[in-house]
Amino acid sequence: MPKGRNVLVVALLGVALSGCGETVDGPVDEPGPAGIAESWTSCAEEAPQAGAELPVPPGATSSPMPAASTPNAPEIGRIDPAFTPVTAVLCGREIRPRPGGGQEQVATERHADEIDALVEALRLPDQRRPKGEFACTLDMIIPPWLALLDDRGRWLRPYLPTDACGKPRVEVRTALDGLRLTNVDTRPAGSVESPEAAAGCAQHWADMVWVETTNGRPGPPAPLTAPTGGPLRLCVYQVPPSEQGGGKPAGDFRYGGPLPRERQAGVLRALGNRRAVVDCVTPASRFAVLRQLDGTGGPDRYVELDGCRRFLVVSPDGGVGLGQGDSVLAGLLGPV
Repeated sequence: MPKGRNVLVVALLGVALSGCGETVDGPVDEPGPAGIAESWTSCAEEAPQAGAELPVPPGATSSPMPAASTPNAPEIGRIDPAFTPVTAVLCGREIRPRPGGGQEQVATERHADEIDALVEALRLPDQRRPKGEFACTLDMIIPPWLALLDDRGRWLRPYLPTDACGKPRVEVRTALDGLRLTNVDTRPAGSVESPEAAAGCAQHWADMVWVETTNGRPGPPAPLTAPTGGPLRLCVYQVPPSEQGGGKPAGDFRYGGPLPRERQAGVLRALGNRRAVVDCVTPASRFAVLRQLDGTGGPDRYVELDGCRRFLVVSPDGGVGLGQGDSVLAGLLGPV
């Protein structure tokens, strides 16, 4: 069973030390016993927004436990001596790569059964803050949403004892990071970065080869003097069957990103050929758009990846040229 990592999130706000600015000679706002709920259901039911809260500033005078619970969740507090925890439940969110590109946020539920060290740490008192000016680091500790279950399925939300700076005690942090966690549930919780945003491409694009050849037959593109140029961005689109052959068919983004340099020379050579354009009226189901990676200068290039396999070169001054591609060019424009 893999060991859990990064249970506590640390947000670095600076490298300097800052005085807490408050003199306290004893525990502050010691909480009472935690409320006990009769039956645990799931993170999705009991803490649907866990992990989505804003961090609590450093130097807090009480445990910065996230409070993303349902209205009926038990009150956070000290563990009742009559309550014997056997399982820890951590509800949270993670950022993961999305199949096909981009990133997504997922909500997670993870359990741990070996929790003696954690329970012992949770029973510790808050540490006192010395009188006078006291230096606290500017890192922000964001604890997980934590619940403890007993062998009857009852549960509570424990208070996290704090150190002199109002952050979870080091014993609590160590115990949380040392838990051996099992993933119980993972569910989508929203997009962080869409595939098209990750690639630097638009979500939709018109099939300009079809548009231009339908409205008129462009002349041949000007041959390149050399198969070179600035870095290019590749964006590939899929045209739905209902759009194919229409007046201005639009494609949906499928994949893209910076075109690898080792492919770019071959692509530019293919786009500079003077081959005669075949007589063809088969609409493409996929097409590629090639533009300068930095978004400035250079022509825009459009390539049919199937169908007639033609390509279109649109120069910065508005000139449009039509050329004939092939399966080799289409292969060079596969997923990056």
